[in-house]
Amino acid sequence: MKKKNQELIEKKIEKMLSRQTRVILNAVDEKVGVMGKRFNLVDQEISGLNKKLERMEFRINQKIDKLTTTLDRFLKRLTDMEDEFEMMKTDINRMKKVIREKLGVELS
Repeated sequence: MKKKNQELIEKKIEKMLSRQTRVILNAVDEKVGVMGKRFNLVDQEISGLNKKLERMEFRINQKIDKLTTTLDRFLKRLTDMEDEFEMMKTDINRMKKVIREKLGVELS
């Protein structure tokens, strides 16, 4: 009789442990599911932020390209003016030389 009682008690304990394990696993599954949803939301937010950053980067790059083009044009004009100035200076020096040689007048 003792052995039978012990077997019955063991079976009851086994059933109780089995139920308890199922309850715990179900609770863990629910928590994991909730956390999975939260991670999905965070992933979506990060994805949205990445898209916004990409758009901002594109706009910034466009502005930098426009600024670079403007600076290139300005530097070209400045270089052209410097070249023109040097040519004019050379021409004026030649004219001064001719005036000094032909007329004997020293221009400063």
